[in-house]
Amino acid sequence: MLVKEYRICMPLTTEEYRVGQLYTISKHSHQESEKGEGVEVVKNEPHEDPVHGPGQFTEKRVHLSSKLPSWARAVTPRIFYITEKAWNYYPYTITGVPSRRPTVPPSLQCSFLPKFSIYIETKYEDNCGDSENIFRSDKILGDHEVSFLDIAFDEIPERYYRSLEDPRYFSSAKTGRGPLREGWRQHTRPIMCSYKLVSVKFEVWGLQSRVEQFVHKVIRDILLIGHRQAFAWVDEWCG
Repeated sequence: MLVKEYRICMPLTTEEYRVGQLYTISKHSHQESEKGEGVEVVKNEPHEDPVHGPGQFTEKRVHLSSKLPSWARAVTPRIFYITEKAWNYYPYTITGVPSRRPTVPPSLQCSFLPKFSIYIETKYEDNCGDSENIFRSDKILGDHEVSFLDIAFDEIPERYYRSLEDPRYFSSAKTGRGPLREGWRQHTRPIMCSYKLVSVKFEVWGLQSRVEQFVHKVIRDILLIGHRQAFAWVDEWCG
């Protein structure tokens, strides 16, 4: 199992981000569905947790066949999807089931590989990403890599680049925020951080390391692109 923690800051408050996140996910789902591959909602219902209180449970199928690299498409069926189960108690969310609960099967799984699972634990706070050990995971997971993702200056795959979505040049007409300059995380207000603890597990001999590293690379790109767009689309969803 490969575990990494990602920290992504945004020039928003956590309450603003909640709206922007929902809007961005909805817009992406609509765009992907128009291409014939997208998100199929299986369940969407209220859920009460004894620790986190009232929230929302969703189960989705995310169809991904055309998104796979050539080496992966060679060994996967033509119809390929990920089953995602998520519990949203904003500002805390869970996608998948943590490995520390072995009696419950992992919940982010692909349609034909039972030994593949992803667990993502997320917390949102109004700070610049300086909360240490926010998941209190040391005793459970040991040391893990922490990566700060910069929505303005970290590279994304060229095919996903849109100049109108580049935070280095985007300026919001409604909020007056942006463009983001070097060192923006230290002096921008408001600011919030999305903390994500991501565990990827692929128990197939000979492919484990390659697949786990590949999945983390995909997740990193998705996080960067999604957060860039949530900010660049702020004038669409703000208010």
